[in-house]
Amino acid sequence: MIIDIISVVPELLESPLNHSIMKRAQEKGLLQVRTHNLRKWAINKHGQVDDYQYGGGAGMVMMCEPLFNAIIHLQTTTTYNEIIYLTPDGETFNQSMANRLSLQNNLLFICGHYKGIDQRIRDHFVTKEISIGDYVLSGGELAAAVIVDAIGRLIPGVLNDETSALFDSFQDNLLAPPVYTRPANFNGWKVPDILLQGDPKKVEAWRHEAALAVTKAKRPDLLKDE
Repeated sequence: MIIDIISVVPELLESPLNHSIMKRAQEKGLLQVRTHNLRKWAINKHGQVDDYQYGGGAGMVMMCEPLFNAIIHLQTTTTYNEIIYLTPDGETFNQSMANRLSLQNNLLFICGHYKGIDQRIRDHFVTKEISIGDYVLSGGELAAAVIVDAIGRLIPGVLNDETSALFDSFQDNLLAPPVYTRPANFNGWKVPDILLQGDPKKVEAWRHEAALAVTKAKRPDLLKDE
């Protein structure tokens, strides 16, 4: 999978996308993340990519021309399944969306800043708008890092145990069940006996019931369609 990211501060993406699982995914050749500084397509030698908004009001707007030229340039070598704009008024990102996006070949992310991007880019290029929550960040870079991580770990071969992602929280609309490791008895706090008995079917049934209980207690809204 190829993921291209257009940003005015691509440095914000260096750490989250070049360590741990995302680093290994790229080293294995399963994921390629390419960041592009929008100022490369600035309208003048001063690196301008934003301007005042028509109609007045506080805040700058990312200009149409730099984004247009950046997208057109990237499209000359890559055909994108989705061009995604990261914005607070987009569709809320969730595990189901991560699953679907992980099946695509090429994605382009546009990181907003200031008051956002010129609406004409949204009208003529953007195919999907995503928010990671009902709050506002300084820019779309952190949101991009979150989404790339959520997508990248689902690509076959990225995780050492490919079944691991199948039991993450929010798969099947359930939170993950409690997990334990050695020792079986620490400070008088014991691991549930059923997990020590070596019966995979009983363990699977216990985990499902435990996941239901955790979900009912913490996120009953996830069970509204059950």
